[in-house]
Amino acid sequence: MQTIGIKASPYDTAERSRPGPGRDLLPLLAGAATVVAGVGAYLALADADSPLRGPFTLFFLLAAPSVAIAAALRGLEPFGRVLASVAGAVTLNMLVAQGMIAVHRWSVPGGIVTVAALSSLILLLVSARRWRRRATAGRTPEASGPE
Repeated sequence: MQTIGIKASPYDTAERSRPGPGRDLLPLLAGAATVVAGVGAYLALADADSPLRGPFTLFFLLAAPSVAIAAALRGLEPFGRVLASVAGAVTLNMLVAQGMIAVHRWSVPGGIVTVAALSSLILLLVSARRWRRRATAGRTPEASGPE
């Protein structure tokens, strides 16, 4: 049986080894998005009078669940992953709002905390699943002992 490998494109390797300002743009944008989302959550929880409170809080409410859901959907193509994670974020926000209205406990800080907690829980479950897969993949049949 012959194994056929896929060689990297010369353009791909040239892009990775090329120094320049565009090479580290994605981590920079991710950091800026994290700061904007954190400031939005802080402004909403502190009830600050700022014109940035609304847009930054909305960004937090969309970005936090989107990132958590996108981390769980690693097998999808990038466009499908973005679309599904944004739809999941909107759904999560609507479910939180509907639940708060149903129990007559509507509050902006409560919604922010609930969305943050659910997003963190999703990320924690994804991390735990990946950790468990790595732990079981590292075992060999000889290392597990006699059956």
